[in-house]
Amino acid sequence: MAIETINGIPLNYDVKGSGELVVMIMGTGSPGRVWQLHQTPALIAAGYRVCTFDNRGIAPTAECVDGITMPDLVADTAALIEHLGGGPARVIGTSMGARVAQELTLARPDLVDRAVFLAGHARMDYFQQTLSEGERALADSGVALPPKYRAAVTAVLNLSPASLVDTNTARDWLDLFEFSGGTTSPGVRAQLEMDRSFDRRSAYQAINRPCLSIGFADDRMIPPYLSREVAELIPGAQYLEIADTGHYGYLERPNEVNKALVEFLAR
Repeated sequence: MAIETINGIPLNYDVKGSGELVVMIMGTGSPGRVWQLHQTPALIAAGYRVCTFDNRGIAPTAECVDGITMPDLVADTAALIEHLGGGPARVIGTSMGARVAQELTLARPDLVDRAVFLAGHARMDYFQQTLSEGERALADSGVALPPKYRAAVTAVLNLSPASLVDTNTARDWLDLFEFSGGTTSPGVRAQLEMDRSFDRRSAYQAINRPCLSIGFADDRMIPPYLSREVAELIPGAQYLEIADTGHYGYLERPNEVNKALVEFLAR
């Protein structure tokens, strides 16, 4: 990993492999290294140079506790691509990172060859806005949920029921969530404060790069109808829905996700 000043902040990033550049953008509260479990190896094997990084809010990148905006995240990603030699790059984002990828593709098409949005969305419905409000209130309350309960809630919100049917598989996931910590850092709290009432349906009709929107059939955080809507808005965009996957579909069904990524990026 390298930490360099990019777009005016210290930004932590990692580049592996060789070939044409793929930049991967993670979602709220997660470090870029999550991609390295499954997606980075598959893309390197397909002949790409893969960059993962920590968004602002995720240490050791600047946590920016005074506030984070979507334009900040888009500008960070654009500056990182330019730092790595300029575009056009292939861009992949998930959840909040999908929104960054969507906005980057709209604002800086010169930097984007094509883009993939996992759990992408042009807006959030009332449930997501309410959940975000509740997450902020919980973080500010100082209340620490019992680890087992926190793990169970995390599983329900982010995994498909299909991943919890088998006792051993369910135990593995719940153990992971239980021991991965429950404290909201100041930087993640700043990410949670970002606007959730946006509506970009009209704007995304102007995106003019090849795009693939992937929805996860059992996603409770960003239900697949919102991801399908993104594909319907962007001229020529494709939509793929992956069965038996929740919000963490890239971890639950990595083979299916990786196959879709490699096939689309190669076109």
